[in-house]
Amino acid sequence: MIETLPGELEGLAVELRAACAAEIDGRTVGHFNDRPWLREAFLEVPREHFVPDQVWWPTPRGDGLHHVIDRRERPRAWLKGVYRSRASLITQVADGTVRPEDGPTDEPFTSAVSCSAVVVDMLHYLDAGPDDTALEIGTGSGYSTALLAHRVCPENLVSIEIDEELADRARQALADLGLHPTVVAGDGEAGHPARAPYTRIISTAAVREIPQAWLDQAAPGAVIVTPLYGPFGHDGLLRLIADGHGGGQGRLVTGVAFMKTRGQRRTDRSFADLGWPTVDGPWPAYADALYQVTVQDGHQRIHIS
Repeated sequence: MIETLPGELEGLAVELRAACAAEIDGRTVGHFNDRPWLREAFLEVPREHFVPDQVWWPTPRGDGLHHVIDRRERPRAWLKGVYRSRASLITQVADGTVRPEDGPTDEPFTSAVSCSAVVVDMLHYLDAGPDDTALEIGTGSGYSTALLAHRVCPENLVSIEIDEELADRARQALADLGLHPTVVAGDGEAGHPARAPYTRIISTAAVREIPQAWLDQAAPGAVIVTPLYGPFGHDGLLRLIADGHGGGQGRLVTGVAFMKTRGQRRTDRSFADLGWPTVDGPWPAYADALYQVTVQDGHQRIHIS
């Protein structure tokens, strides 16, 4: 069981959560807009419940290292970090071979509690309803799962996490709040065929190419939301509508930054082979161009207009 906050910090957590929601309210596209259930869930779910006592801060200090924030040493600073709307909190480094007690590090991040604003925005574009069957790739801390569990019936929500220790921790954290979606340990790129088809699929890890298993397990008209890594140096948030026959079509809606799935961290394939066009000059902003993504017969193509 995850330790609860001491009484003197509970009130601060409520205040910070409300302030974070108010900040997100200021975003006029995506996020809470037209999703009242999502704002209600955000205010109800204690984000701090899903954050370990020790996390690495995502921005390096002057020495180039990412330092650890320890709740036991600096509880108020830790809690304020939890509710920074644009701050992700690093919970795993180098697949767990580096521990928080090892101190500051410059090793690669491999899991995090994603920043509040991005979690909310992704769930906005997923647009899940009470009758949907949903698959989440990358349970991580379980925070995004908890928000989604306030919209999708627990018996219709499956979340898969490749790291068994993280899966166990998230499952317990969710259960502590009375939430009981199915949390399984496994490779999310393979999906979870036992409960397919799904009408909503969301990934909290970036991919270079949409795994075919997701499309094969998607019902006709299913919405798939995932960060898609591109040649512009960051991820585009893809909202894809599946055709129910192993393909789909959609568009990139905004820019994000996520860790990649373990199976797609490295690749010898070129961006051209992954379906990206060649662009003369800078890549156009999402607001100025339509990045259309099509997957058909196992081939991914991106067209810019």
